[in-house]
Amino acid sequence: MTDISPTLIIRKPTDTEFHDIHALVHELAIFEKSPESHTVKAEQYLQDYRNGWFEVEVAIYNGEIAGMIFFYQSYSTWRGKMLYLEDFIVKNELRNMGIGKQLFKRFIQIAKERNCALAKWEVLDWNNDAIRFYEREGAEIERHWWDGKIIFDQ
Repeated sequence: MTDISPTLIIRKPTDTEFHDIHALVHELAIFEKSPESHTVKAEQYLQDYRNGWFEVEVAIYNGEIAGMIFFYQSYSTWRGKMLYLEDFIVKNELRNMGIGKQLFKRFIQIAKERNCALAKWEVLDWNNDAIRFYEREGAEIERHWWDGKIIFDQ
């Protein structure tokens, strides 16, 4: 648990908070103009979290979940150990208060503690606020790689 200030704490979630995590991801899906793509249920998050598929830490501001980092370990054949930030969100009404900066710093801290050679994530090309945020934090935003994916019906 990381205590940032008297009103902001970053910690692992409790089992009962996965519905809040699910709601945050759905808020992100709406922001990214793709809510229909968010099909996984909160119960699946909890089951997969317990089985070690991913990790998540939540920012608690004034006693409530304000945001989160959702990440997992991966591997770069070019660099070695990598921590991948799948989702990073702060509730819209709590943005520009430094919560996102503290969450991102926590993600970077975890990557360094694990001796990762690389921390990586995606950002939408139209999300200029996020791009500027990452660049202020020292990130290099790649503009020459394209993502590929295949979606399996379940």
